Amino acid sequence: MNLQSGAFMQLTEQGEYRFDATDLAIITKLKRNGRATNREIAKDLNLTANTVSTRIRQMEAADQLRVIAVSDFAAHNHNVLIQVAVELDNRSAKEAAMELAAFPEVFAAHIVNGSYDIDLLLAVEDFDAVKRFMLDSLAKVRGIRSMTPAIAIDIVKYSFDQAFTET
Repeated sequence: MNLQSGAFMQLTEQGEYRFDATDLAIITKLKRNGRATNREIAKDLNLTANTVSTRIRQMEAADQLRVIAVSDFAAHNHNVLIQVAVELDNRSAKEAAMELAAFPEVFAAHIVNGSYDIDLLLAVEDFDAVKRFMLDSLAKVRGIRSMTPAIAIDIVKYSFDQAFTET
């Protein structure tokens, strides 16, 4: 693969980061192996390790790349996954969502439109933890009109790389 070896941040006239073939190739390598070293990626792409390092830093600085570790819920004894639809009364969705997102059981909080205001995704140890969380934590949050929980019975897809697709 013959890629640009120069390392420079590419910004559009609007100040947005523009990915080039080198950036996309680096991202593809990181998606396949997030633990790959800059040297390994550089060797595969016929670049220098310094170029790979610089490109990764530039994409991170531009908030276009985040290299993270993802762990299995069960590995942390979180055996129950729940989605909770929350309807509010007399409170802003943003304010309530920020309060709800602070609970350690909540791994995602979304403000939505439709028949409810906030969508929460929870991971807890067991059904006793569900009961405690619903009665002791969520019930005390001001402005909640109703909560509709749905228990995940199977995980069909668990992916964090939707922002980038290979072309």
